[in-house]
Formats: sequence, C-alpha cells, structure tokens
Amino acid sequence: MDKKAVEEKRKDKIPYDYYKDTLKNYNPQEIVKNTGCKYDEDKKEFTVKIMGQDYIVKYPLGEVLNGDYSEIEKYPTKTLILRYLINAKGVAPINHDITYRDVPGGEVYYNNFYGRCILRLIRTFGKDLDKFRKAFQNIPKEEVHMGDIAYKFQFINNVYVTFALWEGDDEFPPSAQILFDKNAAFYFTAEDLAVVGDVSIGILTKLAYAK
Repeated sequence: MDKKAVEEKRKDKIPYDYYKDTLKNYNPQEIVKNTGCKYDEDKKEFTVKIMGQDYIVKYPLGEVLNGDYSEIEKYPTKTLILRYLINAKGVAPINHDITYRDVPGGEVYYNNFYGRCILRLIRTFGKDLDKFRKAFQNIPKEEVHMGDIAYKFQFINNVYVTFALWEGDDEFPPSAQILFDKNAAFYFTAEDLAVVGDVSIGILTKLAYAK
C-alpha cells in the first residue's frame, strides 16, 4: 500500500474510532426504536441491512463487521453505519423525493457529491444500462418513471434512494440524477449522504460485474 493510501486509511480510522467509543452512550432499545434494526440481547449485537446485505454491530464495543463476522476493509462504511445508529430519529419515509441540493447543507457540499456520486454513476453505468439492470436484479427495488431507467431502493432501514440514468446519444452525453426521500435528513447529514451514494454505487458495481 502506498504512502498516500496509508494516510487516507489512517484519516478514515479516526472518525470510526470516535463513533465506536460513542455508541456505548446510547440505549440499545432506543436505537431499535429509532432505526427498526434488530438487536440480539444475548449476543449484544445489532443487525443492520444495507441494500439487502447484513452487517453486525457489536454493543457496546461499536465494532462493525460483515454479516459473516469477517472484517470490513473500508472505514467510511463502518463509520456510516455507526452514525446511522446514533443519529436516527425514527421518521418514516415521507414519499417525497428531493435532490442533494435540497438536503440541509447539500448546497455547500454539492460539488463534492456531484464528483463523488453523480459522475461516478455516469461513468460506471451511463453507457451500459444492461449492467445497471443486472446490478439491481437481486436488490429489492421499485422501477421509477424517470430518465431512460431509474430505480428506487432502500439503502438502509427507512432511508430510500433513487438512481436515474439517461443513456445519451451522438448529441448528448449520458447523465444521471440521485434523489433521496425527504426523511433522509432525519438519519444522515449532507456529508453522510455523499457516503451513502458512494457506498451504493460500490455495491452496484460489484453486483453488475460479478460473474
């Protein structure tokens, strides 16, 4: 691993360690109430689903693992899960979609979100809608009438995201849009939602290109 990658990993570990230590200050039953996630009293662990995949969170240790108890390499995913458990407000989906700019703080972070999420979505699937369809084959979703193809899916309990793609042609390049149910702000900050987009695209990419 090169020096830059090591530094990035060290930087990402700092917030993870902070929220690991913070989780113990929150009552597990309150977390269950605010997230709908399952908590096993005997094992002292939460089960959190992201796009159908299970993740385990140890309580009060705050350690985040894959559903099979293997290690997760990327700290941002682990930190996002902890922040969700800590910050969730138990607000049901509103069934009104908003853009990232409409999220509190979204205007400030929009350039980062655009490059990190929307452009990545375009680069990954904008010229191959069949791969996009394949990625969603085994993910619960709702087809949305938007663009050339669009799906609304539950990223994590109570938090819904819509990915839309316009394929483009000889005149226009492909384009994309990402929308969030309006209740997303009761679970994640604008900065968190950029990670939500990033993690979602990462999961879809693996599914699309799996043999």
